[in-house]
Amino acid sequence: MATTVEKRSSVEMNEEKEAVMGRVNYNWVDITQEFFDSIKGLELGELLHDDLFGLFEAMSAIEMMDPKMDAGMLCNRGNNKPYTFNQAVDSGTIKLDNLEVSDVIAIIDSTYACIVSWLEGHSLAQTVFTNLYLHQPSQIVDKPLKTFCYAVYKIIEIIKDCITRALVFEEEDFQSFMYEYRLQQDITEQKTVAMLREVEEELHRKSRIKPTSEEKEKEYNDGLALYARMRFTKMFYQTLSFLGKKEQLHQNLTDCQRLLSNCTDMIQVMIRTVNRGSKAEEITNHPNVMGFDPMVNQRLLPPTFPRYTKIKPRVDALEYLDELLNRFKAVIKITSYTNFHGALDFFLEFSRNSPCILSRSMLQIVYLPSANRVFGMQKFTDVLRDAARNFIAPPALMPKSTLLQNHQAKECVDSFFNHCTSLFGTLLQLSGHNRARQRDKLAHLLDDFATLQDEAERVDGYMHALSLKSDTPRPHLAYFGTWILYHTLRVMVMYLLSGFELELYSVHEYHYIFWYLYEFLYGWLVSAITRADSFLMEQDIHNDAQKTRGGKKSAKSKKKKVTPRPYNLEILLYQAMQNICGGYYKALVGFRMDGKIPLPEMQFDSERVRYEHRLLPFSSLLTPPPVHYQEFLDMTQLQKSKNSVQECFTSENQYLAGCRHFHQARNILDRALSLSPANSNTVSEINDLLKVAKTNFIVLKLLAGGHRKDSKEPPLFDFSCHQHFPLIKLT
Repeated sequence: MATTVEKRSSVEMNEEKEAVMGRVNYNWVDITQEFFDSIKGLELGELLHDDLFGLFEAMSAIEMMDPKMDAGMLCNRGNNKPYTFNQAVDSGTIKLDNLEVSDVIAIIDSTYACIVSWLEGHSLAQTVFTNLYLHQPSQIVDKPLKTFCYAVYKIIEIIKDCITRALVFEEEDFQSFMYEYRLQQDITEQKTVAMLREVEEELHRKSRIKPTSEEKEKEYNDGLALYARMRFTKMFYQTLSFLGKKEQLHQNLTDCQRLLSNCTDMIQVMIRTVNRGSKAEEITNHPNVMGFDPMVNQRLLPPTFPRYTKIKPRVDALEYLDELLNRFKAVIKITSYTNFHGALDFFLEFSRNSPCILSRSMLQIVYLPSANRVFGMQKFTDVLRDAARNFIAPPALMPKSTLLQNHQAKECVDSFFNHCTSLFGTLLQLSGHNRARQRDKLAHLLDDFATLQDEAERVDGYMHALSLKSDTPRPHLAYFGTWILYHTLRVMVMYLLSGFELELYSVHEYHYIFWYLYEFLYGWLVSAITRADSFLMEQDIHNDAQKTRGGKKSAKSKKKKVTPRPYNLEILLYQAMQNICGGYYKALVGFRMDGKIPLPEMQFDSERVRYEHRLLPFSSLLTPPPVHYQEFLDMTQLQKSKNSVQECFTSENQYLAGCRHFHQARNILDRALSLSPANSNTVSEINDLLKVAKTNFIVLKLLAGGHRKDSKEPPLFDFSCHQHFPLIKLT
């Protein structure tokens, strides 16, 4: 009885709910016109801020009906239903056998385009795995296509493994999630290469049969194009395999160079024959050839706003692979660097060209220590010992040093270099990140350098005390401290200059950035290198004295040639850059005096805040001491007051002073050019700096003569010639 009552009551309740829901009235109001009227007061790029709608909500909002933001627009465009592999086969949308050679060429080229797009930060689900043939390669009957699909899986596996091991990628660089696709683990590397070689040889045999008609000639040329692609795939896979296995690379370095050279030849053939693929002339945002469906993996994507994926055109993708091969050739050159300082310069120079994530990762794998070893020959700590010894020759690291006979002294030096290992390993790895992330990591690295500076000073002090107690006292000055200071200053310079490269600074901020470089950083760098240079010369004199002790000097030793200073070229380059920064600072002061530099509105401006924000990472360092904003004002105002007493503080005189700086830089660079080895990166750098110095010298000379004195048009700073030092142009 009770159960019947409960059932009746629940039915009655549902009927009541339906009746209530039916009586609900929705008073929809059209606010479209009101919305457009409200936004008329906003300029382009402005946002309306409200307590319930701030920047976070604005960034998270979806722009309705925009295919880049509203995934539903792309899903619902047209009536094409996304097929699975089996549905596509059953409906005849894709063929598994008897494919035209032009279709196979188009599928291969489009797949490489998807791989390139994946390397540029898009997901596998929206790039490579939109190729339905990759979903079930075992069911493909066409032998070249089937073999290529298996090879693509292995190529993806190696790329993913190398990038993951190198750990220099960020979320914007690379997406490693596989979306539950199996990477054909049952197919070994040897079997993959054997399959590719078999297809290559079969296509090569067919290419020997000369065509007898125009129709046959087309088939013949298509066959050659397909042969080039299969041969490239085999050698590209082998190259990635060699580079990913460091020990195998050093054992087979010659073979790796040969493979890269052959890959370059094949990629050129592929670029020339890209039009032999079907629908090559049609340019779309996604491959439009048989077997590709951009929506097939839409349900696998995470429940977030999907990233709009535009696949590169085939020609652009092949040219990208050509550039990638050239970067691999550059990566192999790191194996010839046994000196740490040379290797560090190579890493930084390689990073300046903004290479792709794969080549950056390969450089890390080829050089950086695996199990604390470099090249499998020498521990990284020993590499750093050699670097410090070659840089400044500390007595504690020299052969037959009496200092290290003390057990505590030896432990002190070993502990110091163990700490150096972590820091300098981080510095090398840091250079593998993208340029924007490098700047963030450089700021954090300066805190570690501050700690290491303190330890270096303690080691130097301890070694100095021990040397004074020895039988042959020889002062142990700031050897380790100078070495650490040199690298600290380089990191500080890199941090400031990266702001120009990333376009972080406004023009009205340039003057104190160049002032800091001119007055402090480059001056300290020149001082540190000069000190190292002097210590090396003292070590040479000390060694000569030990050799000739107890005997007369021979006639040959008297006529011994003076060895050139080891850091002469580097000192000249830093002196030139110091003068260039001085020229910019004087020019910018002149521009500000003439009112040619637009300044922010007073109510929104605080130069102190901007100055402290730009130089905040330097505050943790004791050497060089940070220059606070008030000190900057005091130093620059003192210079102005001195010039005012002499009645020469005018914009024309500032331009003239900057002109002298650029002229001095030009003279120094001419000397440096004569000392540089031919066909080196240093020569290219000097030529770029020479162009900057000469051009800016002429511009400032014109301004010093009163050219366009009354014009308030701001100057242009053109960074096309050099990433950090712009050409000054008058508009």
